[in-house]
Amino acid sequence: MPAPTTTEYRLAELMAALSLATDIGTGEPMEKALRACLLAVRLGETLGLSDADLSDLYYLTLLRFIGCTASNHLLAAIFGDTNAFRAQTPLVDYTSQAESLRAIIQFVGAGLPPLQRASALAAAIATMAGNNHELMTSHCEVGQMLAGRLGLNETVQTALGQVTERWDGHGLPTGLKGEATLLVMRVANLAHGAAVFHRVGGVEGAVNMARKWSGGAFDPALVERFCRDAPRLCQALEVDSIWAAVLEAEPGPRLRLSEEQLETASRAVADFVDLKTTYTVNHSSGVARLAAAAARHCDLPESDVVSVRQAAYLHDLGQVGVSTLLWNKPGALTDGEWESVRLHPYYTERILSRAKPLAQLGAIGAAHHERLDGSGYPRRLPASMLSPLARILAAADAYHAMTEPRPHRPALSPDAAAETLRAEVRAGRLDGEAANAVLAAGHRATPARRAWVAGLTDREVEVLRLVARGLSNREIAQRLSISPHTAGHHIRHIYDKIDVSTRAAATLFTMHHNLLHDPADSASS
Repeated sequence: MPAPTTTEYRLAELMAALSLATDIGTGEPMEKALRACLLAVRLGETLGLSDADLSDLYYLTLLRFIGCTASNHLLAAIFGDTNAFRAQTPLVDYTSQAESLRAIIQFVGAGLPPLQRASALAAAIATMAGNNHELMTSHCEVGQMLAGRLGLNETVQTALGQVTERWDGHGLPTGLKGEATLLVMRVANLAHGAAVFHRVGGVEGAVNMARKWSGGAFDPALVERFCRDAPRLCQALEVDSIWAAVLEAEPGPRLRLSEEQLETASRAVADFVDLKTTYTVNHSSGVARLAAAAARHCDLPESDVVSVRQAAYLHDLGQVGVSTLLWNKPGALTDGEWESVRLHPYYTERILSRAKPLAQLGAIGAAHHERLDGSGYPRRLPASMLSPLARILAAADAYHAMTEPRPHRPALSPDAAAETLRAEVRAGRLDGEAANAVLAAGHRATPARRAWVAGLTDREVEVLRLVARGLSNREIAQRLSISPHTAGHHIRHIYDKIDVSTRAAATLFTMHHNLLHDPADSASS
């Protein structure tokens, strides 16, 4: 990462905030990962782990579900409400065919007529069987890639590749057995399970769960030690502020992020969010480039340029708390669905407000759907309460979103998006100066393209863009007038070049390296 500056942020605060996002992204109550982290550290201390191992365990447990957005679009196609489905996954033993079948029956085709539901269930069972390895591998692979970009060490990255492994070797993606899985990962997995069951059943619930899955999902020796000390270990969770307790419990030296390192980490968080659905791939980073360029066009201080760019990276963090089913819905949303969607800026603000250094960025980011006439959401703020940076971000988000495809419409051309943006200004909803700056930034010429990263060819980048947009091999073949076999060959060769094995990881690579658009189509930052 770049050299530090005088402004520093605690890494633990950013990771703890991100854990709140993964909580709601997996259908869990906020602070579940925080509780698991505190439990894991206390168990690690009981086991006599070194400070270095405890530090790895601390960050690993906070970010165990950092790969949760990797497979959302596929889960939505199978189960519908992804957040509701994920909420019950910690309670299901997926090595049991009976439990797996019950989980599928609970969610797939609910509300459909009997014959249609039977057909949906049959398709879901077949799809799940064929895609289970892809789902688990995506989660692990994306988690590892994001952890590296967040500045976490190789041990944490390696462990995140083992999130879905089991003690008995029946896990995925590689079927690691016993002590082949890192100790810190085995402790983190047990702590997460115990935290879930402690919330619903107290110490007894946590102990019963651990014993039930001892020798299956969990290391029997760790289970025995946890159960022996469970009352004392779980007592650590009985605090007034779990957030404060987790920050206080950080093992070893308290790691810091400089302003530049926060920028790098924020960009990684943006890509984590944008993996939620293929319709938002690269949205947050695109808005960030556009908003920063617009702020410069307005001659704002460089500190404001940095602030609006970082706020834009984080502005849609709350989207992970809304089911992918709604983001992918091609038709009109119901009133109830709209209420769910309108909560996402509120979630952004609540997540980031917990970390004091990030609270200001959260306040700016949470206002991206507010409007000058008070018609926006979630707070219906009037013009007097919208800062210049919030106004720029709102205009940048609106314009950039219009130039991207959505399930209910194709992408608008830059000219059509510009005219719609001007109409919003005339209607009194968006700030005219901010909109003009966004349009000026959006049409600014950019330098000629450099050689593609990883030795990719023009054709391979073309294929990779379509992979990132969620097209199947057959659809890619049709789009490029090639055979499906040739499309598959291109994809395999691309994956080898960029060292990934799943579509989700390839998509993350594409966002990270700004490969989704030609330079001439992008805003300068």
